[in-house]
Amino acid sequence: MTARAYDTTPAAPLAASAIRAYFEGGAGDEVTLRANVAAWRAIGLRPRVLATPRQVDTQVTLLGRRWPTPWLAAPMAHLALAHPDAERGLALACAAQGAGLVLSTQASTALESVARAVLPEPQRGPLWFQLYPYGERDDWLRLVQRAHRAGYEAVVLTVDAPVQWAGERERASGFALPADWPQPNLPARPETGTLEALLARAPDWDDVAWLRSHSPLPLLLKGITHPADADRAADLCDGLIVSNHGGRVLDGLPPTAALLPAVVKAVQGRCPVLVDGGLRRATDGLKALALGANAVLLGRPLVAALAQGGAPGVAALWRRWHDELRGAMALCGAATIDALTPALLCHGAFHPLECL
Repeated sequence: MTARAYDTTPAAPLAASAIRAYFEGGAGDEVTLRANVAAWRAIGLRPRVLATPRQVDTQVTLLGRRWPTPWLAAPMAHLALAHPDAERGLALACAAQGAGLVLSTQASTALESVARAVLPEPQRGPLWFQLYPYGERDDWLRLVQRAHRAGYEAVVLTVDAPVQWAGERERASGFALPADWPQPNLPARPETGTLEALLARAPDWDDVAWLRSHSPLPLLLKGITHPADADRAADLCDGLIVSNHGGRVLDGLPPTAALLPAVVKAVQGRCPVLVDGGLRRATDGLKALALGANAVLLGRPLVAALAQGGAPGVAALWRRWHDELRGAMALCGAATIDALTPALLCHGAFHPLECL
């Protein structure tokens, strides 16, 4: 992160240090936040030689459609704090580089504006909308229907954050959104009050079943970490995302690299499994795909790229990721994403006995 990233702009009337604390911080002692990054780095690669493919294809299939890359931008809130280009700039850069986008309920740009920017791009990735279940069921459905009319292709329901509070780094910085901060996509105002009031409104499996039965769009659940939940979600929904919310909600959760294999095993191919959390290079994404993920979501590196360079900065990051992925696949002897398997991986790679 450069010193100039997150400089205050007219769109973000807050101190740069407070904005940085919001985007970069995590819950508690930030153990999970750090572990997410370290766990991918601890997995090594052990390719076979003399098996270099003549061509490399990075396409993946999600929800019945073929897409150029296995990348999507994870849902991220309030991107106008990072750069005036905000979510629309992020979306344009993703579409130009064949990456998908999951737009946040807490985006500072209207979902229709983002869709208009993305949908005409012929080589774009998936366009999905992330839903926080604020308000009542009818509020959720109205927002899902609005996303459907705008052209979004799936809904991602976040299920791991029924209760949230600011992390220590965020509180220490004095971060607070201005009272008039734009949030044009909220289904209803977030619940406030006592813990008991929040718990009373927390969604459950019956709410998920209701939303799936009424939604005009495929439904994915984001925040799955336990294989028993994955087994249940695979029978109920159209996909799931292994996520510990980037270490922003509950500290002490294992890293997603450690959680992914058990979830993939529980799902047994019944629906797509995606993963986010701690990925910092395309080779981390390759490792996730080799562990069985169908695609990967990227968060904080995109925020940093947006803050530093706007939409062109995001496009440059995706170009690097695509080039790095294709090169790493070639060196691993993998012509397609499907050819990436656990046999290419070496866990505890930097211990002298782990790869014997």
